[in-house]
Amino acid sequence: MPLSLIRQDITLLHVDAIVNAANQGLRPGGGVCGAIFAAAGYDDLCRACEKIGHVDTGAAVATPGFALPARHIIHTAGPIWHGGTAGERDLLASCYRSSLELAAELGDRSIAFPLISSGIYGYPPAEALAVALGEIRAFLAFHPDMEVTLCLFDRSVTTLTKGIFGEIAQFIDDTYVEESPFARRERWEEAELSNSYPSFGASAAPAPLEDHKESLWPFRRRRKKREEAEPSFIDADAMPHFAPPAAAPQAAAPKPQATLEDLLDQLDEPFSQMLLAMIDERGMTDAQVYSRANLSRQYFSKLRSGKVNPSKRVVLSLAVALGLSYDETRALLERAGHALTHASKFDIIVEWFIRNGHYDIFEINQVLFSFDQPLLGAS
Repeated sequence: MPLSLIRQDITLLHVDAIVNAANQGLRPGGGVCGAIFAAAGYDDLCRACEKIGHVDTGAAVATPGFALPARHIIHTAGPIWHGGTAGERDLLASCYRSSLELAAELGDRSIAFPLISSGIYGYPPAEALAVALGEIRAFLAFHPDMEVTLCLFDRSVTTLTKGIFGEIAQFIDDTYVEESPFARRERWEEAELSNSYPSFGASAAPAPLEDHKESLWPFRRRRKKREEAEPSFIDADAMPHFAPPAAAPQAAAPKPQATLEDLLDQLDEPFSQMLLAMIDERGMTDAQVYSRANLSRQYFSKLRSGKVNPSKRVVLSLAVALGLSYDETRALLERAGHALTHASKFDIIVEWFIRNGHYDIFEINQVLFSFDQPLLGAS
């Protein structure tokens, strides 16, 4: 996918370039900077940085990756936090913009960032993430083939406003927990106990078991149906006698069974056709759709031509990109052979955003990342 959030050691990533949160003198430091020097080869990287000598805050320079899996190390000096009144935001934005532009000049197709300035430089992590996402999204709008990864060590930095995050957490609790088999069994056991062991002298009689019939386990429902289906004892002598009909009616001719070809002719239009119809209906371009869906151009091209079968994550990404309603989303999922379920936190989180009309896929992915769920999008 064009933009992904992960928890990972940046020095282990197999990308074309990794970004070092450097100091202006390009000297070895602590944190991410120290880890990159150690993994790349301390002496080799020191000599390369000494040749460059200096980098201004907000600017970027490049060295080879040496022993790293990455071809290049892009060094950018982030701003020190002074309360937000010393132009820190513009300088931090320039770090991401300069690094991305330099990677493109070097011919790199994939790049990984740490959350610049959010460590010892004191930039508030949530605000630093907002700046990072804003600059990366703006860059990807004109460079859709670049793959960008943000390495985050703390999931809490992706938390949005407490109000939204709290609403999502409550929605998960109200749906995922209540629909789980453990909750259903607990309700059934409570119903059984209230009917088997009534409290004598209580002001009100316990609720009858019939009130809890929806909570009964499937095997109890099957037993009840089986008992209703079993015939009771009938006294044959007490039954009235009827004369048999003059002639048995002639059995109707069996209907010919449908052939496989007949069934295939009745198939609905394929997913790709339904997708294209929705795109045309909303007057959107392909570029708008795959950008908003966090899909690469190459993958979307295959999807458009019907060469790939989309996963649930991809279908939901497209639903978000197209701004579909909840019912439209379910219809699109069904066409691809998928369905939403309240047994999955991933499904519940995406459902919450769609039901509430929030269609920013990067905002959704921040919440999914916080709850340790897979992200929307595909490579």
